[in-house]
Amino acid sequence: MFLSTPSERLLLRRPPAWRPLALAVLLTLAGTAPPALAQSSSHQPGVSSAALPSLGDSAELSAATERRIGDRIAISIYRDPDYVDDAVLADYVQGLWQPLLAAARARGELSAELDERFAWEIFLVRDRTVNAFALPGGYFGVHLGLIGTVSSADEMAAVLAHELSHVTQRHISRLMTQQSRQTPWMIAAMILGALAASKHPDAGTAAIVGGQALAAQGQLNFSRDMEREADRIGFGVMSDAGYDSRGVSSMFDKLQQASRLNDNGAFPYLRSHPLTTERIAEAQARVQLAAPAQPSQEQRADEGRAQQLHAMMAARARILAAPGVDALRTVQAEARRRAGVLAAPPAQAVVVQRAQSALVSAPAPAPAPAPAPAPAPAPAPASASASASGAAAVRDTGALYGGALAAAKLRDFSDARSLLNQLKLLVASTAQASKAVELLALEIDLLEGKIPPSAASIHLEKAASRAELLTQARALMAAQRVPEVSQALRLWVAQHPKDALAWQLLAQAYSQQNQSVRAIRADAESRVAQLEYAGALDRLKAAQNLMRSQPGSADYVEASILDTRTRQIELLVKEQAVQDKADEKL
Repeated sequence: MFLSTPSERLLLRRPPAWRPLALAVLLTLAGTAPPALAQSSSHQPGVSSAALPSLGDSAELSAATERRIGDRIAISIYRDPDYVDDAVLADYVQGLWQPLLAAARARGELSAELDERFAWEIFLVRDRTVNAFALPGGYFGVHLGLIGTVSSADEMAAVLAHELSHVTQRHISRLMTQQSRQTPWMIAAMILGALAASKHPDAGTAAIVGGQALAAQGQLNFSRDMEREADRIGFGVMSDAGYDSRGVSSMFDKLQQASRLNDNGAFPYLRSHPLTTERIAEAQARVQLAAPAQPSQEQRADEGRAQQLHAMMAARARILAAPGVDALRTVQAEARRRAGVLAAPPAQAVVVQRAQSALVSAPAPAPAPAPAPAPAPAPAPASASASASGAAAVRDTGALYGGALAAAKLRDFSDARSLLNQLKLLVASTAQASKAVELLALEIDLLEGKIPPSAASIHLEKAASRAELLTQARALMAAQRVPEVSQALRLWVAQHPKDALAWQLLAQAYSQQNQSVRAIRADAESRVAQLEYAGALDRLKAAQNLMRSQPGSADYVEASILDTRTRQIELLVKEQAVQDKADEKL
């Protein structure tokens, strides 16, 4: 298949339990098919999207109503144990996602109303299958199996752009409207039922069959039109965002290859997003029409660095998908093998130098072979040699990263650090990849329960990303520099109040400083960030009770903040209850 090593194939075998695919299936059966792969849509930069054919926005469901449906589903996803908030992976996905959103705004695909009202949030799901899905209200799900399978950031962007286009074009709302016998709240209940039944496939199947009948043929045709529209618009969005349009065709090739094999359940995306020869042909035509110009040496260098980072993030996704001890050992063994090859003659420094050169240098044309009296094999083109060396360097980077993390998960910290040291040499010339390796070093130290040696030089105010801030904050907490952590996190959550993980870490920092009231309030805010208003209200009232019983446990400012937030959350709980009653009457 297209997975490069036996360890990668082992990691992506079909997992048990959580199946966000149930969301995709129910949405399809209910007439709200979640998005397909982001692939085709020719769009010339500078040409208004209004000039392109569109199905038109005939949705009757308001944006606010759709957002409420999405919020209900999101609450259940937040509570599921397979919801993953890994700061490193989340930062990587956001780095791909935000340019797509910006391109959609610039093209006019994302209206100001939807931009403000919808969540535009991506859930990472601990599932080794290859899948992605969109939900009402601007929520999206990405399986770790998808991240671990795609070969480049461009392929990942192709998927995300297609999903984004389904939402910006209001496809879910249109299908809800067309299914006139069903209210949106019945559809939301079906989706939530799928979440609850995902642990019991038989019960889930019964719920699906009994929920509502399959859509009529006319609606299925309408859905096909939506798929083609999402293909077209998604292609334009990802191209305008700066991604290589060839990522569309290469992702289609992967899915087409998978569809020819016996489906073992590892590609649910093929069931919720069926490929057709027409879609594939249109995607290939768009890629050919939008053939990029010959990249410059700097662009090739950027592509090589991006490939290194993606290889590491793909390896991380495969490890975090909880593949089991045997799979982790296989990954570790593969990393050791690659490390041995790198360390063998010629000297390691020469191997690393060649690998890095292949990533960042422009391949030169091969010189014409000198005339010879007897026929001789032509030498391999320099471009092919450079390409092969670059691909090997990328594979080595992913293998060493995955092996170091797998070894740490297996508590073989000596081997984890050995692999990490070789990985540092491979990525020394790549800033983003080097930063990811630094964070992995901190993570390994923390898993071992030791204070990271680099903690002494950490300054949280210089953190350049969420992953850097939260990982370094954990390192400083281990080094007993807790006041610095609480100060930095307090500033962060003031600007990012929906960051539940940051609030949870802040609660731990307050607790270690015996600031119990603040710790409880921070815990409450983490629940608010995940839409768990009733639980948040309970925590806020617990903090108020603690202040009454221990008057010196917080100052006046904290008491005022606590009272204000309690009233605000009480109002949200009441509004939610009123809306629930109104929905029951529909």
